[in-house]
Amino acid sequence: MTDYLVIYERNADGWWAYLPDLPGCTANGDRREDVERNVREAVVAHLDLLRATGRPVPVPVAQDAGRIAV
Repeated sequence: MTDYLVIYERNADGWWAYLPDLPGCTANGDRREDVERNVREAVVAHLDLLRATGRPVPVPVAQDAGRIAV
């Protein structure tokens, strides 16, 4: 199993998620639970497309740097 970092952001329209290691792979949802489910499906579809078209599957390199208080 490969672990990719997912960034979740809340905005006026709900939630959005993207993966720094998988450019173009994004998902959205009305609730956090929705976007978490949707991004899993998006990653599977994205990786399937890469493999089907003979493109390399990126190795995850992004890391959660944590949070800072300012």
